[in-house]
Amino acid sequence: MSERAATSPTAPTIGNVLYSVADIEAAVRFYETLALPLKFRDGDRFAAFDAGTTFALAAGDEALVSGRAAASFRVADVDATFAALVAAGAQALTAPQDGPHERRAVLSDPWQNVLVLYSRLPAPEDSP
Repeated sequence: MSERAATSPTAPTIGNVLYSVADIEAAVRFYETLALPLKFRDGDRFAAFDAGTTFALAAGDEALVSGRAAASFRVADVDATFAALVAAGAQALTAPQDGPHERRAVLSDPWQNVLVLYSRLPAPEDSP
């Protein structure tokens, strides 16, 4: 990869490393043992810690990776990136869809490593 591509504002970045858990409350208590600062929590669905890179825990319908660890890549266009990766040999696990906080998709690479693609949803337009 060229140095220019690595620094492009539209180049994907790892937004977080994601672990699926059965119980957010128990998982948060467990990972607080590492003294990681809690950045964000969405009830019993999702929690994010500051570990240099965001370390995220997801449960219930937010547990996108079924007990496997995954790097989550923030991309400019989930649908286009998903299509390009499938064309390059990735297996689609979850097609692009809107979640509560972002548009997202889940794939596995040709070596069975799971990756999540996501981008923020557009801000809702102000109602008159």
